[in-house]
Amino acid sequence: MILLFDISLQLNGFPIKKAKTELDKIVRFSEKEFASFLESKKTEIVDFHLKNNPFYKGLAGNATAQNWENLPVLNKQNLQKPLEERLSKGYSKKNVYLNKTSGSSGTPFVFAKDKYSHALTWASNIMRFGWFGINFNHSYQARFYGIPMDFIGYQKERFKDFLTHRYRFPVFDLSNEVLEKFLQKFKTKKFDYLNGYTSSIVLFAKFLEQKNIILNEICPTIKACFVTSEMLFEMDKKLLEKQFGIPIISEYGASELDLIAFENPQGEWQVNAETLFVEILDENNNPVPNGTEGKIVITSLFNKANPFIRYEIGDIGILDEKSTPQKPILKKLIGRTNDVAILPSGKKSPGLTFYYVTKSIIEDDGNVKEFIIKQTKLDTFEIEYIAEKELISAQIEKIKDAIDLYLEPNLNFIFSKKIKIDRNKSGKLKQFSSLL
Repeated sequence: MILLFDISLQLNGFPIKKAKTELDKIVRFSEKEFASFLESKKTEIVDFHLKNNPFYKGLAGNATAQNWENLPVLNKQNLQKPLEERLSKGYSKKNVYLNKTSGSSGTPFVFAKDKYSHALTWASNIMRFGWFGINFNHSYQARFYGIPMDFIGYQKERFKDFLTHRYRFPVFDLSNEVLEKFLQKFKTKKFDYLNGYTSSIVLFAKFLEQKNIILNEICPTIKACFVTSEMLFEMDKKLLEKQFGIPIISEYGASELDLIAFENPQGEWQVNAETLFVEILDENNNPVPNGTEGKIVITSLFNKANPFIRYEIGDIGILDEKSTPQKPILKKLIGRTNDVAILPSGKKSPGLTFYYVTKSIIEDDGNVKEFIIKQTKLDTFEIEYIAEKELISAQIEKIKDAIDLYLEPNLNFIFSKKIKIDRNKSGKLKQFSSLL
């Protein structure tokens, strides 16, 4: 069999064979071997950037890997400088993998990975999808994603889809007519798995529920569904399991880093400890004990082109008490740090709390297909929703009561029914945003 996926990586200068061999070795380490691997990689990557990256040296000053806690915690604003100023010696735009972050956090920037580090990212993806019997060289993917709309970008992405054995369902228009076309494709193509944005895949499942269709009955080849980039709530997971008839797996990643956590076959969110070092820190950048929430801060152990050392990704999470350095488990991902609602009482609440509370009421009868919440003033929230029929006052009252209970009383809500909710350029749906 032609290993088209591996070959296309090799041809683009990403040494996938070497990366797979190294990853395989890391995975087989004993606990003791892993501990010394982790310490040596942390020291090696910091020393490398202190010697070869003036940008990082300027931020780190006299701090060294030996005093890990004294190394600066980088954020996205630190990295919003021209890439040329951030590249290590020996790297240029010509000999690295270049991309830009999605900007879902509101602060996009261009980043680089050296080619070996990017090959390791792919080796890590291949291994994790392999846990569920998916092989990128021959498994056929139904991809629910955005796509560039300019001609060259569009053709390039379609060609990439061909090489990587996937069929793309663009998520910018998810009206019933479009979802009906999606459904026909599942009847005629032998897909092995779905992969894509949570909100779009959930919407497709709701469409199937309306039509009383179970996906793996009309597409018997389908084995698993992987959702990414947006929160998957428990009730949505149940809906997906029911309407698709296959395992639903959550992944959590960042384009500038790697897959950060991936649900393993035991249902745990296993953190990628092979290519990343993940810390949970408090507001003063001190480590918190496992089981306590804090900022997620990540070090890329292999990327020599661009320093991602103690990089604050902008998310809040909790590591499970049973985590070990070799197998950290992400107990909970609470949401993005910049999506926090500040209330009139001074209370701060993750915006997703609003979304979650409202969701549990608003979707009871299946009328509301999608909705987003925007905070427009300290005490005012706008809820835009797509539905067959307008919300009735009893539902609105129920939402207000729940929010009184979970958050605080005397908040104002403006409900507006829409035909379409705008997604960002990549096709993601920002479920809560504060305009303050």
